[in-house]
Amino acid sequence: MPKPSATPPGSTPNTPGTPGSSAPDARTRTRRARRSGPIRRHRRGLAALTALATLTVGCSALRAQDPDPARASAPAAPPAAGTPAVQAAQGQAAPAQGAQLAQAQAAQAAQAAQAALAAMPAARPQAAAGQELNGRLAAAEQQAGMQQVLAAARRWGLAALPLRPPAPPAVKPELADGPGVKRLPGLPPVVYRVPTSDKVVFLTVDDGAEKDPQFAAMAAELGVPMSAFLSDYLARSDYGYFRGLQAHGVTLNNHTLTHPDLRRLGPDALQHEICDQQDHLQQESGSRPHLFRPPYGEYTEAALRTAASCGVTAFPLWNEEAFPDHLEWRYADQEFHPGDIVLTHFRAPSGDWKGTMPDMLRRVVDAATAQGFAIARLEDYL
Repeated sequence: MPKPSATPPGSTPNTPGTPGSSAPDARTRTRRARRSGPIRRHRRGLAALTALATLTVGCSALRAQDPDPARASAPAAPPAAGTPAVQAAQGQAAPAQGAQLAQAQAAQAAQAAQAALAAMPAARPQAAAGQELNGRLAAAEQQAGMQQVLAAARRWGLAALPLRPPAPPAVKPELADGPGVKRLPGLPPVVYRVPTSDKVVFLTVDDGAEKDPQFAAMAAELGVPMSAFLSDYLARSDYGYFRGLQAHGVTLNNHTLTHPDLRRLGPDALQHEICDQQDHLQQESGSRPHLFRPPYGEYTEAALRTAASCGVTAFPLWNEEAFPDHLEWRYADQEFHPGDIVLTHFRAPSGDWKGTMPDMLRRVVDAATAQGFAIARLEDYL
């Protein structure tokens, strides 16, 4: 009976040195390990360099997207000497069987990769993408806003799209005595024309008798800035209407309680007409006015002094007056000038008011636009 074989069926005997053996003997494995060790180390070094180079290219691309200039200009700290990437890059310094050229090239690549890592910013591609998205949204909102204003201009029958005013001045113009401004020492200035080089005019609406919802809607849809000067006896029937205007940026200013000629009033009456209306408007609107327009444009030094005592800082008068069917000009050239103040009124159609308040607003906006002027907010300049 034959002796059982120690080799499993179908396998080749593991005889050292025989051509048919499937596994090397111990000496063969040792020789191969000696030959392949440097090669593996060299390959690991090249892999590390490839990773570093990839990081370098990626970080260079991200630098242009970094939204923080301070972060983009400040280099990050170089990697520590003990990190795996640097160890791998340094490990390739041992030559692999005399491959001196490969060693030199690898060393140069390692130096370049380390320099790139030292200069690599803490890039945030998500922030850059968010910034781009926000920019697109802002542009879309601006475009939508322009479309709405254009549609409103067509709906209200304007000849052209109103011009947008410039940004309010960082510092309001100095109201010294001179052209367009009259000033007595220690008293509020009387302003006919705001001293500015901006091509802007200012729309002001007096009294408060007519409370036309169409006018309020038109001004709000077109975004036309204006300032109201209210007399209590005309406005008191519906201060809610004027609060609605105020919600769209209209400032409610003082035009006395009962619209008297201030030249005929004594000290007590001036105090009552001016300062009591200051109190009324503060109660109704939540803010105390700092602008006052004297009825009929008439005033006295006593009126200036009384107004100053209860918080008034300026008396704006006017250069032009607007009606639904025409404009009345103070100057012979019949043109707007930078800083002109336009007067009009809250009025219903009547014998000398031939049209509606929307008709009046359309006339003012079209005239200003045709002459290259924007309508700005008076309180931004006074």
